[in-house]
Amino acid sequence: MLELIKAGGLLMWPIILCSIITMAIVAERFWSLRESKVAPENLVAKVWQWQKVGHLDGSRIRDLRNSSPLGMILAAGLVNRKHSREIMKESIEEVGRHVAHDLERFLNALGTIASISPLLGLLGTVIGMIKVFTVITSMGVGDPSILSEGISEALLTTAAGLSVAIPSLMFHRYFRGRIDGLIVTMEQESLKMVEVMHGQREHDDSTG
Repeated sequence: MLELIKAGGLLMWPIILCSIITMAIVAERFWSLRESKVAPENLVAKVWQWQKVGHLDGSRIRDLRNSSPLGMILAAGLVNRKHSREIMKESIEEVGRHVAHDLERFLNALGTIASISPLLGLLGTVIGMIKVFTVITSMGVGDPSILSEGISEALLTTAAGLSVAIPSLMFHRYFRGRIDGLIVTMEQESLKMVEVMHGQREHDDSTG
């Protein structure tokens, strides 16, 4: 492996760095974007039970806010539960925008890596080909082994750049879709809570 890195030239190192960052981001996002962590089941049911037994106080709301991103959104609405439905929805939407932004953390970096990795590979290809033509100009083509260094650098950097870019792009799109799904779930749960708290909808404990 080290021999391949050396043969690929200096541009192999930033490509390797991009691959390490990609692996770290993918692992972190898989951990952070679990549905059980972002939007736990039956959270609205729990809030409704607190409300029915009169336990929905400031302490419960603080615990809810700190429990999960969905809990943070629901807590924003519960703080204004004595106000109109519209005010509850506005407070939920305001916090929801911040939560959505937090869920997208590191995705820009992943997208950037997906974009620059093949460009780094292309730059390595150009540098390798320049070396090849420099050797041909100065020494001719009599000894193919002299040309091998430039050709290896050109091919290896291209392959390495694409090997990083392809999975980076795949995971970027996967996490983008996952976040969109979580946001829809949180919107539905938030709307359900608003309607239940204002008596416009009966809560079904069996569905959460």
